[in-house]
Amino acid sequence: MGFLIVFLGGGLGAALRHGVNLTSARLIGTAFPYATLFENVTGSFVMGVLAAYFAFRGDASQHWRLFFTTGILGGYTTFSAFSLDVALHYERGELGLTALYIVLSVGLAIGGLFAGLGLVRHFS
Repeated sequence: MGFLIVFLGGGLGAALRHGVNLTSARLIGTAFPYATLFENVTGSFVMGVLAAYFAFRGDASQHWRLFFTTGILGGYTTFSAFSLDVALHYERGELGLTALYIVLSVGLAIGGLFAGLGLVRHFS
């Protein structure tokens, strides 16, 4: 059941992301990744609101938590999950681990993208 809930939420989040991308391109243009920046910031803000609500109110079922966080926000932006992970480690006082996670996540993700580009270019 959890997979179905995440699947449905993810579809909604991805559709929302696509809508933001199209609207941003039409209104602002594509010279700068405004849409991605907006999605990352708003997704992280909403993740913070939801995480605090779930932690302090605690009355949402696991299905609703999955639907909103892993589903909708996961489809809208994975940056929100990254931001929550950073905040959790930081609030636990794990500053070194937090910094390492940030550097590795950003560095390896960008490195992975360039490696994938290079691989396809090499074999094309």
